[in-house]
Amino acid sequence: MRARPNALVVVLATLAVLAGGSPAPAQDYPNRPITVLVPYAPGGTADLTGRPLAAALERALKNPVVVVNKPGAGGAVGMSAAAHSKPDGYTLLVTLSSISVIPEADRLFDRKPAYTPDQFAPLALISADPAVLVVRAESPWKTVKDFVDDAKRRPGEISFSSSGIYGPAHLAMEMFAHSAGIKLRHIPYPGAGPAMTALLGGHADALAPGPAVVMPMVRGGKLRVLAGWGGKRVGALPDVPTFKELGHDIEFYTWVGAFAPAGTPEPVLQKVRAALRQAVQDAEFKGAMGKLEAPITYLDAPEFKTFWDTDSRRLAEIVRRIGKVEEKK
Repeated sequence: MRARPNALVVVLATLAVLAGGSPAPAQDYPNRPITVLVPYAPGGTADLTGRPLAAALERALKNPVVVVNKPGAGGAVGMSAAAHSKPDGYTLLVTLSSISVIPEADRLFDRKPAYTPDQFAPLALISADPAVLVVRAESPWKTVKDFVDDAKRRPGEISFSSSGIYGPAHLAMEMFAHSAGIKLRHIPYPGAGPAMTALLGGHADALAPGPAVVMPMVRGGKLRVLAGWGGKRVGALPDVPTFKELGHDIEFYTWVGAFAPAGTPEPVLQKVRAALRQAVQDAEFKGAMGKLEAPITYLDAPEFKTFWDTDSRRLAEIVRRIGKVEEKK
């Protein structure tokens, strides 16, 4: 009979530990290296932002932060790895707006999603660069009206390059074509670099990159910018109108955001968010972003979640409008 009270004491003690007797997850966080997954190859927007951000996070947290590139399937491989990683704050994700596109494309093709957006906890928006419509300087189009009028005369003949089907440049141009009531010919390439080379070499007529990518060629007289997809004019291009100014109610941004796996304890999320707030104010990080001519557009988790939800709905609509497009082998 005496064993029962002892057993009861053990059970109660165990429950007390489980209920809060053990240290809270954030009390000693972080105490080992943090991995920042970038789901693209080195040299792209996410990588060029993620590396100086990780260095600034390391200084803010006083703890090692390591960037790991995990490219594949347009970012799906790395984002899936992040979504399925242990939600303990030691694996973070720095990625692009395509985080919203891949699950929608999977649904189009009746594929099992590599991940779903609800597997992520948004931490912060780091930067948001509006796409810009660029053509070669020697092209006949001086304005968007010139471009649209010509496209209406020659449906499907004016082409645009992109970094791939359902990629940012593809979505931006489809958004514009739908708004203008024109039909353009899409030429996908395996990356942003080849897409730009195609435009410069005359193998495509237009492209929708971020302004930071094209500014050297605009200043060098090789490219002309006709309009921007932002809510306001690009600072470096004060004379270039937005599509909204021209009567097209469209916006598109190539943005970079930080995420954690869903289920990460709230105290840990709070620590990471505080570190990110500090990181975007870091002088070295600001210097790195300045060299890229990429504006820091910081939003903390609640505001970023609202931004992400709105952007996801917009991108999903574009993907559904494009419909199934098979990659050519």
